[in-house]
Amino acid sequence: MAVVVIGGHSRNIGKTSVVAGLIARLSQYRWTAFKITQYGHGFCTANGEPCDCQTDDHTLAVSEERSRESGTDTARFLAAGAARSIWVRTRTGMLAEAMPRIRKELAAAENAIIESNSILQFVRPDLYLTVLDAGTADFKDSARLFLDRADAVLVRAATSELLPQWQKVSLKLIENKPQFVIAPPDYMSDEVTHFVAHRLEPLTHA
Repeated sequence: MAVVVIGGHSRNIGKTSVVAGLIARLSQYRWTAFKITQYGHGFCTANGEPCDCQTDDHTLAVSEERSRESGTDTARFLAAGAARSIWVRTRTGMLAEAMPRIRKELAAAENAIIESNSILQFVRPDLYLTVLDAGTADFKDSARLFLDRADAVLVRAATSELLPQWQKVSLKLIENKPQFVIAPPDYMSDEVTHFVAHRLEPLTHA
């Protein structure tokens, strides 16, 4: 079994598209895909909608996507060819509470691909790719914390030549790591696909 994690430093920089692209191009791995979302105060973990609830039953939600056409990110994973697609929602800083369920689902998976940075606190994947967009100033703490663990860096093409706006981020952590340029609409390339397949082959044919 192989576990691949796709992370990134901010929202809306192509992480979900990278996951869907790898699922589609490497469908033989029969992926169980996970999207992990952490909500701050004022949002309900059950559905991601604004709310004022602070009850214990609203700190964690795990659901399996059944439709390829619901318009959600997890539906995109199914549409790309994932065997299963699971959405995990927790309050910020409470991912540990979801780990028993996540580990159970991982144990049942042939291979897993996870969209998250924070999962690296609890899972050591076989491959971790991070998506960077030099034109987006926001840099999540979780992405900064695990930047040195990235096996490769995926850089958005439209901003690959821009000077990064990030503060307190040392690019020396990734200067010797493989870097691949990705671009809309699928944020995927043959080079990325071959890199991932090469790294996973010994794990899935052992």
